[in-house]
Amino acid sequence: MNSMDFDERYRCYGQLIEKALGECFAAQGLSFDGLLEAMNYSLMAGGKRIRPILTLEFCRAVGGSPEAALPLACAVELLHTYSLIHDDLPCMDDDSLRRGKLTNHVVYGQAIAILAGDALQAEAFGKILRSELPAQVRADCAQALADAAGVDGICGGQYLDIVNSGRKLTEAQLTDVHSRKTGALLIAACRLGAIAGGASPEQQEAAMFYGACLGAAFQIRDDMLDVLSTDVVLGKSVGKDFRGNKTTFMTLLGAEKCEKMLRKFTDAAKGELKLLPDAEFLCELAERLAYREK
Repeated sequence: MNSMDFDERYRCYGQLIEKALGECFAAQGLSFDGLLEAMNYSLMAGGKRIRPILTLEFCRAVGGSPEAALPLACAVELLHTYSLIHDDLPCMDDDSLRRGKLTNHVVYGQAIAILAGDALQAEAFGKILRSELPAQVRADCAQALADAAGVDGICGGQYLDIVNSGRKLTEAQLTDVHSRKTGALLIAACRLGAIAGGASPEQQEAAMFYGACLGAAFQIRDDMLDVLSTDVVLGKSVGKDFRGNKTTFMTLLGAEKCEKMLRKFTDAAKGELKLLPDAEFLCELAERLAYREK
């Protein structure tokens, strides 16, 4: 796929997603409009929208209509945004900058930030279950998102991250943390799109493995950028993991081995796409994410 075709499709997906997300929590003149404002603040703060784009593209790549998967793409981004709000809290990772803006709790206070995250998580499942997709698709997608959100997913990963803070972890332990904290939702994003597009069981498995490999590569690159980038370029605080004596792939393995692992996981992700009729966009996306600058 040439660069123009990729960029155009990415842009079109982005426009679909931004419009749909912008309509989710508009002020309604109700007593809880302040909560909607806090939810909207983080939801519409920008970002690459990688997860919802994966959902739309996997739906298309297995023969479905990306527009049909739009409620699922929104659900993935609502859940992702909740996780970021909670991750930034003082009792968690304690960050004041996210996507180049002040974090939610800095603007609205901790209590409102927690509620905004809680509401976004609930509404993510509501987005799926209230959609017009077939009942079995809704059920399968809600289960897939629950798998990503729960104890074996984001929450379990965040728990491991907290209890291991300040400890020197092995590569296996670090992988265990991030396969849940980062990888689980990327897997779900791919899985939801494949389900919506009517993928075969083998194609769904391939989508999930692609998401897992993409998640591993994404986290390695994230850890590299925490050392190599700046607050301005990255849009969030850099060097914080190093200052907090936190084990990362960079501190554990060094830049050279991280580069090799990045290549290994990116190639593995692309290798899983042979069962899809058209996987050029997904191959290009894996490459771009592996070598992104922010």
